Amino acid sequence: MRFIKQLQEDVNVVFERDPAARNVLEVILTYPGVHAIVFHRLAHALWLRRFHGLARFIAALSRFLTGIEIHPGAYIGRRFFIDHGMGVVIGETAQIGNDCTLYHGVTLGGTTWQKGKRHPTLGNNVIVGAGAKILGPITVGDNSRIGSNAVVVKEVPADATVIGIPGRVVRREGRVNRLGFDAYAATEQMPDPVARAIECMLDHMHKQDEQIEALQNALTSVAQVGAPAPAAPEPFACPLEDEPTETVRGEKMGTNT
Repeated sequence: MRFIKQLQEDVNVVFERDPAARNVLEVILTYPGVHAIVFHRLAHALWLRRFHGLARFIAALSRFLTGIEIHPGAYIGRRFFIDHGMGVVIGETAQIGNDCTLYHGVTLGGTTWQKGKRHPTLGNNVIVGAGAKILGPITVGDNSRIGSNAVVVKEVPADATVIGIPGRVVRREGRVNRLGFDAYAATEQMPDPVARAIECMLDHMHKQDEQIEALQNALTSVAQVGAPAPAAPEPFACPLEDEPTETVRGEKMGTNT
Protein backbone atom coordinates (compact mmCIF):
# COMPACT_ATOMS: atom_id res chain seq x y z
CA MET A 1 0.00 0.00 0.00
CA ARG A 2 2.84 2.37 0.84
CA PHE A 3 4.56 1.49 -2.44
CA ILE A 4 1.41 2.38 -4.43
CA LYS A 5 1.07 5.71 -2.61
CA GLN A 6 4.70 6.58 -3.37
CA LEU A 7 4.21 5.64 -7.01
CA GLN A 8 1.18 7.94 -7.21
CA GLU A 9 3.22 10.78 -5.73
CA ASP A 10 6.11 10.12 -8.13
CA VAL A 11 3.74 10.23 -11.12
CA ASN A 12 1.83 13.29 -9.94
CA VAL A 13 5.02 15.27 -9.39
CA VAL A 14 5.89 14.84 -13.07
CA PHE A 15 2.83 16.88 -14.04
CA GLU A 16 3.84 19.58 -11.55
CA ARG A 17 7.40 19.97 -12.88
CA ASP A 18 7.29 18.94 -16.55
CA PRO A 19 4.90 20.82 -18.85
CA ALA A 20 5.53 18.21 -21.58
CA ALA A 21 3.70 15.50 -19.60
CA ARG A 22 0.24 14.86 -21.04
CA ASN A 23 -1.31 11.85 -19.32
CA VAL A 24 -0.63 9.21 -16.68
CA LEU A 25 -0.12 6.35 -19.13
CA GLU A 26 2.52 8.31 -21.05
CA VAL A 27 4.39 9.11 -17.82
CA ILE A 28 4.33 5.51 -16.59
CA LEU A 29 5.46 4.06 -19.91
CA THR A 30 7.96 6.61 -21.22
CA TYR A 31 9.57 8.52 -18.34
CA PRO A 32 12.92 6.93 -17.36
CA GLY A 33 13.09 9.06 -14.22
CA VAL A 34 9.91 7.42 -12.94
CA HIS A 35 11.20 3.96 -13.88
CA ALA A 36 14.50 4.61 -12.09
CA ILE A 37 12.87 5.73 -8.85
CA VAL A 38 10.50 2.72 -8.86
CA PHE A 39 13.44 0.36 -9.32
CA HIS A 40 15.35 2.20 -6.62
CA ARG A 41 12.60 2.01 -4.04
CA LEU A 42 12.48 -1.75 -4.52
CA ALA A 43 16.27 -2.11 -4.48
CA HIS A 44 16.59 0.12 -1.40
CA ALA A 45 14.04 -1.95 0.51
CA LEU A 46 16.05 -5.09 -0.29
CA TRP A 47 19.30 -3.34 0.65
CA LEU A 48 17.93 -2.46 4.09
CA ARG A 49 16.99 -6.12 4.58
CA ARG A 50 20.56 -7.11 3.68
CA PHE A 51 19.72 -8.68 0.33
CA HIS A 52 22.66 -6.76 -1.08
CA GLY A 53 23.32 -8.92 -4.12
CA LEU A 54 19.72 -8.84 -5.33
CA ALA A 55 19.52 -5.09 -4.63
CA ARG A 56 22.63 -4.45 -6.71
CA PHE A 57 21.25 -6.59 -9.55
CA ILE A 58 18.03 -4.56 -9.64
CA ALA A 59 20.06 -1.32 -9.59
CA ALA A 60 22.21 -2.59 -12.48
CA LEU A 61 19.08 -3.55 -14.44
CA SER A 62 17.66 -0.08 -13.81
CA ARG A 63 20.85 1.53 -15.09
CA PHE A 64 20.75 -0.63 -18.23
CA LEU A 65 17.13 0.31 -18.96
CA THR A 66 17.13 3.99 -17.97
CA GLY A 67 20.70 5.30 -18.15
CA ILE A 68 20.34 6.41 -14.53
CA GLU A 69 22.60 4.90 -11.87
CA ILE A 70 21.36 4.98 -8.28
CA HIS A 71 23.12 2.90 -5.66
CA PRO A 72 20.55 0.90 -3.66
CA GLY A 73 22.06 2.21 -0.43
CA ALA A 74 21.17 5.83 -1.25
CA TYR A 75 18.27 7.37 0.64
CA ILE A 76 15.73 9.29 -1.45
CA GLY A 77 12.78 11.17 0.01
CA ARG A 78 9.27 11.64 -1.30
CA ARG A 79 8.18 13.32 -4.55
CA PHE A 80 11.62 12.99 -6.13
CA PHE A 81 11.83 13.89 -9.83
CA ILE A 82 14.57 13.18 -12.37
CA ASP A 83 13.95 15.09 -15.61
CA HIS A 84 15.35 13.39 -18.75
CA GLY A 85 17.76 11.52 -16.49
CA MET A 86 20.45 10.21 -18.82
CA GLY A 87 23.82 10.14 -17.06
CA VAL A 88 22.55 10.78 -13.51
CA VAL A 89 24.72 9.09 -10.87
CA ILE A 90 23.79 8.91 -7.17
CA GLY A 91 26.30 7.32 -4.79
CA GLU A 92 25.79 4.86 -1.96
CA THR A 93 25.76 7.24 1.00
CA ALA A 94 23.90 10.07 -0.74
CA GLN A 95 20.79 11.37 1.02
CA ILE A 96 18.08 13.32 -0.78
CA GLY A 97 15.23 15.11 0.97
CA ASN A 98 11.64 15.59 -0.13
CA ASP A 99 10.53 17.45 -3.29
CA CYS A 100 13.96 17.50 -4.95
CA THR A 101 14.58 17.71 -8.69
CA LEU A 102 17.62 16.53 -10.65
CA TYR A 103 18.25 17.11 -14.34
CA HIS A 104 20.31 14.96 -16.69
CA GLY A 105 24.03 14.50 -16.17
CA VAL A 106 23.94 15.24 -12.42
CA THR A 107 26.44 13.45 -10.18
CA LEU A 108 26.14 13.09 -6.41
CA GLY A 109 29.58 11.59 -5.95
CA GLY A 110 32.36 11.01 -3.47
CA THR A 111 35.89 12.32 -3.20
CA THR A 112 37.51 9.49 -1.23
CA TRP A 113 37.91 5.73 -1.28
CA GLN A 114 37.41 5.49 2.47
CA LYS A 115 34.28 3.81 3.80
CA GLY A 116 31.62 5.79 5.64
CA LYS A 117 29.72 8.90 4.66
CA ARG A 118 31.33 10.13 1.45
CA HIS A 119 28.45 11.42 -0.69
CA PRO A 120 26.34 14.61 -0.48
CA THR A 121 23.17 15.27 1.48
CA LEU A 122 20.48 17.36 -0.22
CA GLY A 123 17.86 19.11 1.89
CA ASN A 124 14.22 19.52 0.92
CA ASN A 125 13.12 21.27 -2.28
CA VAL A 126 16.58 21.36 -3.86
CA ILE A 127 16.96 21.74 -7.64
CA VAL A 128 20.17 20.60 -9.34
CA GLY A 129 20.73 21.75 -12.92
CA ALA A 130 21.94 19.66 -15.84
CA GLY A 131 25.53 18.47 -15.65
CA ALA A 132 26.14 19.70 -12.10
CA LYS A 133 28.50 17.77 -9.83
CA ILE A 134 28.08 17.75 -6.05
CA LEU A 135 31.01 15.92 -4.51
CA GLY A 136 31.92 14.78 -1.03
CA PRO A 137 30.05 14.46 2.30
CA ILE A 138 28.69 18.00 2.14
CA THR A 139 25.20 19.33 2.79
CA VAL A 140 23.11 21.40 0.40
CA GLY A 141 20.54 23.35 2.41
CA ASP A 142 16.78 23.43 1.89
CA ASN A 143 15.39 25.36 -1.10
CA SER A 144 18.81 25.76 -2.71
CA ARG A 145 19.48 25.87 -6.44
CA ILE A 146 22.59 24.43 -8.10
CA GLY A 147 23.27 25.85 -11.55
CA SER A 148 23.97 23.76 -14.62
CA ASN A 149 27.54 22.36 -14.85
CA ALA A 150 28.46 23.74 -11.42
CA VAL A 151 30.98 21.75 -9.37
CA VAL A 152 30.10 21.98 -5.68
CA VAL A 153 32.62 20.77 -3.09
CA LYS A 154 31.69 22.97 -0.11
CA GLU A 155 28.67 23.31 2.14
CA VAL A 156 25.75 25.23 0.66
CA PRO A 157 23.45 27.20 3.01
CA ALA A 158 19.68 27.09 2.76
CA ASP A 159 17.91 29.28 0.17
CA ALA A 160 21.11 29.74 -1.83
CA THR A 161 21.92 29.76 -5.54
CA VAL A 162 25.27 28.25 -6.58
CA ILE A 163 27.01 28.53 -9.94
CA GLY A 164 30.47 28.07 -11.42
CA ILE A 165 33.55 25.87 -11.11
CA PRO A 166 34.24 25.61 -8.26
CA GLY A 167 30.71 26.39 -7.13
CA ARG A 168 30.16 29.71 -5.39
CA VAL A 169 27.08 31.19 -3.80
CA VAL A 170 25.81 34.11 -5.87
CA ARG A 171 22.56 34.70 -4.06
CA ARG A 172 20.93 33.81 -0.78
CA GLU A 173 17.37 34.90 -0.08
CA GLY A 174 16.97 37.17 2.94
CA ARG A 175 20.70 37.41 3.69
CA VAL A 176 21.69 40.98 4.49
CA ASN A 177 25.18 41.84 5.64
CA ARG A 178 26.18 44.41 8.30
CA LEU A 179 26.37 47.20 5.70
CA GLY A 180 22.66 46.86 5.09
CA PHE A 181 22.50 45.39 1.58
CA ASP A 182 22.13 41.95 0.09
CA ALA A 183 25.69 40.78 -0.32
CA TYR A 184 24.74 37.77 -2.41
CA ALA A 185 22.62 39.84 -4.77
CA ALA A 186 25.49 42.29 -5.13
CA THR A 187 27.87 39.42 -5.94
CA GLU A 188 25.46 38.15 -8.56
CA GLN A 189 25.57 41.53 -10.29
CA MET A 190 29.38 41.68 -10.45
CA PRO A 191 30.55 41.86 -14.10
CA ASP A 192 31.95 38.75 -15.69
CA PRO A 193 35.43 39.43 -17.19
CA VAL A 194 34.71 37.49 -20.39
CA ALA A 195 31.39 39.24 -20.87
CA ARG A 196 33.11 42.57 -20.20
CA ALA A 197 35.74 41.81 -22.84
CA ILE A 198 33.07 41.01 -25.42
CA GLU A 199 31.22 44.22 -24.53
CA CYS A 200 34.44 46.17 -25.06
CA MET A 201 34.96 44.57 -28.47
CA LEU A 202 31.43 45.50 -29.51
CA ASP A 203 31.87 49.04 -28.21
CA HIS A 204 35.13 49.28 -30.15
CA MET A 205 33.43 48.16 -33.36
CA HIS A 206 30.65 50.71 -32.94
CA LYS A 207 33.23 53.41 -32.21
CA GLN A 208 35.15 52.52 -35.37
CA ASP A 209 31.96 52.66 -37.43
CA GLU A 210 31.27 56.15 -36.08
CA GLN A 211 34.85 57.26 -36.81
CA ILE A 212 34.73 55.89 -40.36
CA GLU A 213 31.43 57.64 -40.99
CA ALA A 214 32.85 60.91 -39.59
CA LEU A 215 35.96 60.65 -41.81
CA GLN A 216 33.83 59.96 -44.90
CA ASN A 217 31.70 63.02 -44.18
CA ALA A 218 34.81 65.14 -43.58
CA LEU A 219 36.49 63.98 -46.80
CA THR A 220 33.33 64.74 -48.73
CA SER A 221 33.29 68.20 -47.17
CA VAL A 222 36.96 68.78 -48.10
CA ALA A 223 36.34 67.76 -51.71
CA GLN A 224 33.34 70.05 -52.00
CA VAL A 225 34.41 73.27 -50.26
CA GLY A 226 38.15 72.85 -49.70
CA ALA A 227 37.87 72.76 -45.91
CA PRO A 228 40.96 71.72 -43.89
CA ALA A 229 41.45 68.00 -43.31
CA PRO A 230 40.02 66.71 -40.00
CA ALA A 231 42.21 65.73 -37.08
CA ALA A 232 42.85 62.03 -36.45
CA PRO A 233 40.31 60.50 -34.06
CA GLU A 234 41.38 59.56 -30.57
CA PRO A 235 42.08 55.84 -30.06
CA PHE A 236 39.38 53.81 -28.32
CA ALA A 237 40.24 52.49 -24.86
CA CYS A 238 38.23 50.00 -22.87
CA PRO A 239 39.68 49.39 -19.40
CA LEU A 240 39.22 45.76 -18.35
CA GLU A 241 41.16 46.13 -15.10
CA ASP A 242 41.64 48.81 -12.51
CA GLU A 243 45.44 48.51 -12.56
CA PRO A 244 47.37 50.36 -15.32
CA THR A 245 48.99 48.16 -17.93
CA GLU A 246 52.66 48.40 -18.89
CA THR A 247 53.65 49.33 -22.41
CA VAL A 248 56.68 47.51 -23.76
CA ARG A 249 58.58 49.50 -26.34
CA GLY A 250 60.24 47.50 -29.09
CA GLU A 251 63.62 48.26 -30.59
CA LYS A 252 64.07 49.22 -34.21
CA MET A 253 65.77 46.63 -36.35
CA GLY A 254 69.41 47.42 -37.19
CA THR A 255 69.88 50.08 -34.49
CA ASN A 256 71.46 49.96 -31.03
CA THR A 257 70.02 51.58 -27.92
